[in-house]
Amino acid sequence: MSKNATWCSKVSDAMKCPKCKEQKVIKNGRTKNNKQQYYCKMCFHRFIENYTNQAYKLDINQKIVQLTKEGLGIRSTARVLEISATTLLKRIVSIARNITKPIISRGKTYEVDELCTYIRHKKNYIWLVYALEKNSRTVVSFNVGKRTNKTLNLVLVTLKLSGAKKIFTDRLKNYKYLITEKMHSVKRFGTNHIERKNLTLRTHLKRLNRRTICFSKSLVIFTAVLKIYFWI
Repeated sequence: MSKNATWCSKVSDAMKCPKCKEQKVIKNGRTKNNKQQYYCKMCFHRFIENYTNQAYKLDINQKIVQLTKEGLGIRSTARVLEISATTLLKRIVSIARNITKPIISRGKTYEVDELCTYIRHKKNYIWLVYALEKNSRTVVSFNVGKRTNKTLNLVLVTLKLSGAKKIFTDRLKNYKYLITEKMHSVKRFGTNHIERKNLTLRTHLKRLNRRTICFSKSLVIFTAVLKIYFWI
């Protein structure tokens, strides 16, 4: 055996892999903290028996998604999961990075609206612009930024490329310059579904509540939370 080789030996049959639940587990050296490390010969997963850092648990990402969609803030989620707020923020960004936008069907009808909130302090207004498919009521696209044509257009271009049949909006004057008259509609009750969605968002996500001490400190985290809420 070479000098740098890691010694491996079979452990008790009582030891099971936490990932695949198989018993073909062997010892596989020690961690930097001098904890015994194990290796599963079935799924090739390395693990230790007792983790000090709870973020290493296999189901931690699933719990983060669940608590985020339930509206818990960063510090609340960190306390419940017994992990640091810094680790939680990194995990939220990592989870959101792997989320893909939904496939948009052609020839559908959409509702578009804006939702006002702020980042870091109440004078720094930010707008969430998003599109809701009228029949399925799923969010197909969103963008976060100032209330400008550029912010609105990033959402509208996606709908135009999908060959949208009709786009319902409120009476914000910017829309008439960005959507063709044939495709655009501002009729009464045309945005009922998305207005109800706005209320649901403000109820579920504390950072969007009108009267609250909870708010987003980072645009990156705010966007990541919205991705998790809309598309998982």
